[in-house]
Amino acid sequence: MQALLVFLSIAALSLLASSRALDPGRFPALARLAASGFLFVLLGIFLGPSVSGLLTERNLEALRPVMALGLGTAGVLLGLNLEPRLLRLLPRPVYLSAMAHSGTAFFFVALPLLVPLAFTSIRGWLGAVGAAAMLGAAASLSSGHSAVLAYRAGRLDRARGLGVALLTMLDDALGLGVLALALMIGAASNVGEGLGLVCLALLLGVMCGALLAFLTHSLKDLAELTTVTLGGVALVGGAAAYLRVSPLLAGVACGATLAVVGGRVAERVARALGRVERPVFLVLVFLVGCAVHARDYWAWLLMPAFVGLRFLGKMAGGRLARQLAQATLVLPPRLGYALIAQGGLALCLVAEYGMLVPGVLSRRVLDVVVMGAVVNELLAGQAFRYVVDPPKSAMASEAPDAKVAA
Repeated sequence: MQALLVFLSIAALSLLASSRALDPGRFPALARLAASGFLFVLLGIFLGPSVSGLLTERNLEALRPVMALGLGTAGVLLGLNLEPRLLRLLPRPVYLSAMAHSGTAFFFVALPLLVPLAFTSIRGWLGAVGAAAMLGAAASLSSGHSAVLAYRAGRLDRARGLGVALLTMLDDALGLGVLALALMIGAASNVGEGLGLVCLALLLGVMCGALLAFLTHSLKDLAELTTVTLGGVALVGGAAAYLRVSPLLAGVACGATLAVVGGRVAERVARALGRVERPVFLVLVFLVGCAVHARDYWAWLLMPAFVGLRFLGKMAGGRLARQLAQATLVLPPRLGYALIAQGGLALCLVAEYGMLVPGVLSRRVLDVVVMGAVVNELLAGQAFRYVVDPPKSAMASEAPDAKVAA
């Protein structure tokens, strides 16, 4: 009954999100949350055990395979975007710029919050380091959907919009790398065993990606291709959940392997998965919202610090990133304001960490990041106005040139 309630709620909210009742002109904040999928996070928090209790802890435990399948699908989609030809063509300043903005936000959040996490940890400094690293990894991630929508609507020129989207795509590497390190520290009794589990997840993904490339290379019918693709993705997530390793990392390895060895088949697989990407993402973020413990007062105390420190880190990182890539990429003058939106990968990271490293700290990390991501999404709508509107200094510098030209 509870599982049926989950899918009926998601279906009802999907209809609400696509209706005219959520006109961006009348309800801009609600429409933005619906478009990003974070409205489903709020619904999950409301229906979860910590608020209304319509879904109990036992129900969520029974839905863990569904979350694993969602994380595996997200990983495969992320890995398919790693196009080897594009990555080889990108110059070095682009990578340095992406690492600058993501790394600055990482250290702005991870280092200050390490102290309060250590004081509230029963695992000592080692557990606090892993939790602080996950907070920093979630803070380092940004979403470029605002820039892409802005240039498609004509509010931002195409070069700047694609530049922001490229930087936000490359910062995913830092988040996944920190997740792997955090799992090495906390997912097993020692670092060596944790390293083995991470390597097992990557090896599983590579094998599934090679198998999927073999099974799909000669398929022509779209329906058959979609069926085989979904079966392969389910195999990745299901096998990772059975082996108690990371479905997200296994999915990334699977998608990257398919992108490398699959050739044009990888593009067809990506289009087939694109048909189910939105509903899978909505189910996943709904379940992540259900896992939030809204009554943890320590999480409520840490969340404003997380949001504020991340905002400062993105402002400083945006300036540094623009300086490093000014000769290579065309970026907005106020780049930091375009990096406030956090995106869904941050939720995937903390959900994965909570599944494989259970405990009070991992639960608190999930609470802080999920609630902070909703706040950051609301802030991003206001902050992006500073990206679209040119700064007064730029307008003043362009005025004399216009007079000379006249």
